[in-house]
Amino acid sequence: MASFRRECSRVIRGYTGEAVSPIIFRPIREQLEHDRVIRQLQKQSRWRREFEVTINAGAEEVVPVKVGNRICYPDLVLIRKDGPRRLYGVVEVETAESVNNLEAMSEWTHFGKARGAFYLYVPAGFTDVALRLCQQAKINVTEIWAYYAFGSQAKFSMEYRSPRAARLAKAAKKQVSSKKVAKSVAVKQRKVAKSKSKVTNGRKATQKKLVKKGPTKKRVTKKSVGRQSKVKSGSKKGVSKTKRATKTKRVSRTKTKNIRKQSSSTTARRKK
Repeated sequence: MASFRRECSRVIRGYTGEAVSPIIFRPIREQLEHDRVIRQLQKQSRWRREFEVTINAGAEEVVPVKVGNRICYPDLVLIRKDGPRRLYGVVEVETAESVNNLEAMSEWTHFGKARGAFYLYVPAGFTDVALRLCQQAKINVTEIWAYYAFGSQAKFSMEYRSPRAARLAKAAKKQVSSKKVAKSVAVKQRKVAKSKSKVTNGRKATQKKLVKKGPTKKRVTKKSVGRQSKVKSGSKKGVSKTKRATKTKRVSRTKTKNIRKQSSSTTARRKK
């Protein structure tokens, strides 16, 4: 069956002069697996956060990508959300039957020349074959991922990353780490400021409590004012009475002294 497909692709290539994929009739089981992986990749959160992800599943040709004079229809197209709508990269999903040299020459070479990144997804166990084909044809592949069935879903693992993509990933990690460090420093400074403010507020509260423990001032009311005025008036009357009494006592003493002097003087005269 594979030899028949290759012969058909050679015949069609001879008539048209263009590279045609050898997968003319993909088995139904592989086609279903292929479409399932595409739809699962579309729902990935790591892409949906930054990009608008569109798919060309099955025989659909929804989103074209122009590469030179050729129009291609990759399985997934990633377009940036922020700023101008530019192509970020393309994604191609292959099955066990489509990882071969003709497929690489007919499609992968054009996807590698497209503006942006080129991500290639192949079944588990075919990553070495895909990498060797890309190196032989000098295809600029950004990352090669392997997928394998895990229950009703597919799991993915990255098996290859180009040197340029590795450098960009390291730079992005450094930026993210520096941002995290800056955020942590800012959070620590805020916590220290809050703790200082709590300490100062606690000291002020303790000082206020100590001041309150001293003699408390009585509230001045109308009744208390009236009582104070009465007490003051009464005290004034008492003081005036005591002053008068002392004055009368002094006057009486002076009178008695004068009387005694007069009596002594009269007795002295009589003796003479």
